[in-house]
Amino acid sequence: MIMEDKIARINELYHKSKNEGLTPEEKEEQAVLRREYVDAFKRNLRAQLNNIDIQNEDGSITNLGEKFGNKEI
Repeated sequence: MIMEDKIARINELYHKSKNEGLTPEEKEEQAVLRREYVDAFKRNLRAQLNNIDIQNEDGSITNLGEKFGNKEI
């Protein structure tokens, strides 16, 4: 399922839960979709943070992903 489709389904389940309630299967689906969304968000944020370079006062460049993250060189 594409992320846009997952977000649309999460929203659909949210609105249904507010209007009429969810079945146990739908609650489980909602929990799984939310977990997948949060995990994808964290992966994307980590990738962005790992690609930040800072230029030091002496002119050298430090990659924060190599210094603090789990980025492989």
